[in-house]
Amino acid sequence: MAALRGGSSWSVSRLLSALLLLSTQLAAAYDLDTSNHDNIKSVARKMTEDLMSFYDGDKPGKTPGLLPDPYYCKYTWLSKAGALMGTMIDYWYYTGDDTWNKVVTQGLLHQVGKFNDYMPENQTRTEGNDDQGFWGLAVMSAAEYKFPDPPPDQPQWLALAQAVFNTQAARWDPEHCEGGLRWQIFQWNNGYDYKNTISQACFFALAGRLALYTGNSSYAEWADRTWDWMVGVKFISDDYYVYDGGHIQYNCTNIVPYQWTYNAGGMILGAAAMYNYTGTEVWKNRLDGLIKAADVFFVGPDKNIMQEVACETVELCNLDQQSFKAYLSRWLAAITKWAPHLTDRIMDKIRPSSVAAAAQCKGGANGRMCGLKWTENGTWDGMQGVGQQMAALEITLGNLIENSRQPVTA
Repeated sequence: MAALRGGSSWSVSRLLSALLLLSTQLAAAYDLDTSNHDNIKSVARKMTEDLMSFYDGDKPGKTPGLLPDPYYCKYTWLSKAGALMGTMIDYWYYTGDDTWNKVVTQGLLHQVGKFNDYMPENQTRTEGNDDQGFWGLAVMSAAEYKFPDPPPDQPQWLALAQAVFNTQAARWDPEHCEGGLRWQIFQWNNGYDYKNTISQACFFALAGRLALYTGNSSYAEWADRTWDWMVGVKFISDDYYVYDGGHIQYNCTNIVPYQWTYNAGGMILGAAAMYNYTGTEVWKNRLDGLIKAADVFFVGPDKNIMQEVACETVELCNLDQQSFKAYLSRWLAAITKWAPHLTDRIMDKIRPSSVAAAAQCKGGANGRMCGLKWTENGTWDGMQGVGQQMAALEITLGNLIENSRQPVTA
C-alpha cells in the first residue's frame, strides 16, 4: 500500500504540473488594446525589458554593440545587433521612454570603426553589406527622429549614415550582373558570389532617406539606379514580388525565389522615401505595388496576421529569419508618415497582427516571452529570443505611429 500511495502522489504531482503549464498557456500576459496608448506603452515597456535581457554589451567585460552567443556569429553580428539598436531607437521615438538611451548610444558609437563607417576591425573578416546596412539604417532613424545627439567630439548620426552609404556606393559592381552589391564585402566569405536583395534594399532605403533628409539629388540618383537594377535582374517581378537574389556566375539569372518579409520591407521603405521626395506618380505606383504584393505575408481568415511564410510553416526559421518580421513591422508603420494615403491599409494589418503577437507572449521563466508564430490563436510556440522579441515589440509599437511626430529633415 505504501508503494501505491507513493505512486499516486507522484501522479498527482505530475497532473498538477501539467495543469500549471496549461494554465500558463491559457493566461495571457498581455491584453493589448490598440486604441489605448497607455496600454500599448505598458505592453511595449515590458516587451522591451525582455528584449534587453538578451543584451549584455553594457556589462563589465562585454563589448558594447554586440550580442552574446548564439547571436554573435557570422550571420547575425551586425544585421541583428544593428537591428536591435534600431528597435531601441524606435522604442524611444514612440514612447518617449529614455531608460535605455545611454546604452543605445554607447552601442551605436562603439561599433563605428576607425573610419566611422561601421566597419570595426573586430568584424572585418565576416562583415557583409547587409550587416553594415542595418547599422546605417539605425543611425538614419536616429537622425530622422532626433534621437539625442552623441557627444560633440563623436561622429554624429547623419555623418555615420552618410559614411555607410559612401562605402557601399564605392562597392557597386557593374562588372558582374551589370551592377548591384555583393552580399559579402570580402572575397573569402561564403556568399561573395551572391547578390542578395537585402543588401540592395538597405542601400536603396538609405539612399532614398538621405535624399529626403538632405535634399541632395545624388542620393536619389543612386536610389533610382538601384531600383532599375533590381527590376532589370528580375529580383522584383512585374507584380512587385521581391525575391532573394542571384549568383554572379549565372549573371544573376538563377533567381532564388524565396520571399522574405525584410526584403519586401526594405524596398517598401526606400520607395516610400522616394515617393515623398519626388511626389511623382511613378514612385507612388511602385510603392503601392510593393504594398499590395506584401499581402502574401498576411494570413488567417481575414488575411491580416503577419507570417514569415517561407519558413514558419515548415519550422525552419533560423536565427536571422526569426527577426525578419520585426523589420517589415517597423518599416510598414514608418512609411505611413511619408505616404499617408496608405495609412488605413497598413494599420488594418498592424492592429490585428499586434494583438495576435502580444497574445502568444506567454513563454519563458517570466511567463511573457514572445514566440515566433502569431497565427496559433494565442498559443506560445515554445520559442524565444532576440528576433521573436523584436518582432513582437515592433508590431506593438506600430500602433502608436499615428500620434508620433513627423520625421525631420535637415
